[in-house]
Amino acid sequence: MKTIRIRTFTLICFFFLLSLPWIFYVTAHFMENQTFSLSKSQKQNETVQRNLTETIHLIEASTDKWMDPNWHNVLNSHLQKTKLDVVILSASDREIYRSDPERRSVLTSTEQFSVIEDGRLVGRVIIYLPKSNTVQIISLVSGLILAFIIIGVAMRRLLMLPLERMSFAARQIATGEWDVKLPMSRITEIAEVRDGFDVMVKGLQQSHQKQVELEEERRFVIAAVAHDLRTPLFALRGYLDGLEQGIAHSPEKITKYLEVCKDKSAQLDRLVEDLLTFTKMEYVETKLNNKPVDLNFIVCKSIDSLSPLAQQKQISISIKSTVACMINGDTHLLERAMNNLLENAVRHTPSDGEIVVHCFTDGNKVKFSIRDTGPGFSPEELYRAFEPLYRGEVSRNRSTGGIGLGLTISQRIVRQHRGELCVSNHPDGGALLEGWIPAVTSIIL
Repeated sequence: MKTIRIRTFTLICFFFLLSLPWIFYVTAHFMENQTFSLSKSQKQNETVQRNLTETIHLIEASTDKWMDPNWHNVLNSHLQKTKLDVVILSASDREIYRSDPERRSVLTSTEQFSVIEDGRLVGRVIIYLPKSNTVQIISLVSGLILAFIIIGVAMRRLLMLPLERMSFAARQIATGEWDVKLPMSRITEIAEVRDGFDVMVKGLQQSHQKQVELEEERRFVIAAVAHDLRTPLFALRGYLDGLEQGIAHSPEKITKYLEVCKDKSAQLDRLVEDLLTFTKMEYVETKLNNKPVDLNFIVCKSIDSLSPLAQQKQISISIKSTVACMINGDTHLLERAMNNLLENAVRHTPSDGEIVVHCFTDGNKVKFSIRDTGPGFSPEELYRAFEPLYRGEVSRNRSTGGIGLGLTISQRIVRQHRGELCVSNHPDGGALLEGWIPAVTSIIL
């Protein structure tokens, strides 16, 4: 829809306000005088004024002849030439003479004066002038009034009505009604306000929807965390109650109970640590303590920390790398990411399995991959692997440890280092986690 600027609309209204009355005036003048020339009208006015002066002089000079029929004929002849009409009244307002008994037009101008001789009122005279520019003046006023009406209607339709509807739409949105129809306008500024208003409404709607989703996610997180913390706490309390009640009689049983309590405490510690790390990365701006570091060194430290757990399941972990993989990163966070990835691989790799870590440089990137010999990812797990609190198990049992935040935390740490992490299944079986981080040279440049 084509629009115009409000200043252009104002100029059009101003021009219309000036031109329409003038058109009415010129049209009325043409219909009365059959000419568009206004100078002729001025000459006619001068002639009328001269004839009026002559008529007044004739009447004032012949007061003694007002009753004379012959003088009436002379006056009639003069009035026919001058196109004037006269009414002569006596001092007592009695009509003495009328040139045209039927002339009563309210549109005709009149001149009235009293005739006084020797201080005595002789009579009064009314002179009806020829038709003047009264019709043109009335046409001019009518055109002006019509112009105001048309401009008022246009302003109402193009300016006021769209603004009123937008005001009403704003009140609807305030009550939570998002499905509002905003009015169209041919005024550019109002159309721009409408477009901005529409963008604002869509933004508010998306923000509201996101807020609803965040509220649902918050409730889910609370429920999931409560469930995940309750399982080890319940087991820990049970074994502690057993120790307190003397159920464990032999030293071997006491040692077993203590080992289980220690294991559950460690599991609780991991859960709380995951939650704290996730919260910091999700809601707190984490400043990286970047420095040049070899990614092979970080991977080796993570492998060493998980070796006891891998040895319990008789899983071999090996790293294949021939060159230094230098990156610029936060050693603590990167070690946490690798720990989560390797721990996830150990957890899902069956006994006597194998985990292979590759680390190499490819152009300006340092790439790494972790492959295990476990069952791999299902299609749903591939889609939701990095979703917070998601786990592939059908039940919510946390016997394998973790709270479903390990992969999420690792991905966000890698992305903080301007890299990327993704999951897939290896063609020969097992899960495959691949990622990359910019090499130190590319960061320095």
